[in-house]
Amino acid sequence: MMDIHQILKRLPHRYPLLLVDRVVEIEKGKRIQAIKNVSINEPYFVGHFPHRPVMPGVLMLEAMAQAATLLALDSNGTVLDENTVVYFAGIDNARFKRPVEPGDQLLLDVTLDRAKAGIYKFSGKVMVGEELACEAQLICTMRRIDA
Repeated sequence: MMDIHQILKRLPHRYPLLLVDRVVEIEKGKRIQAIKNVSINEPYFVGHFPHRPVMPGVLMLEAMAQAATLLALDSNGTVLDENTVVYFAGIDNARFKRPVEPGDQLLLDVTLDRAKAGIYKFSGKVMVGEELACEAQLICTMRRIDA
């Protein structure tokens, strides 16, 4: 388990793009379950859409990627610094099954499928209660950058 303070120590993301509020379960090298609470105060709801607020699908993918990053870091004992970043390398088979609205609580369920040479492949699902909201395979890479 990780609370928001531990997440802030591990991820470089900050408001408005930090999309993981709590880690409820982590199985080193295998799986993570994390929570994102969706509030009407999210900045994207002003324009997406004013008459019917819906969380953008790309932000559900980003939330899964942030949970995946926490899993990868925990699995290999890495601590990100200002010279290390985790990038998307690919997103496959993304499907959106239901809209996510203010008041929903997202359960981000991500499994590490493969890790080799700094490339990580994950399978992820976003659940709202018992309903599947989004699923995708994510490919991420961890790289050192020049300061």
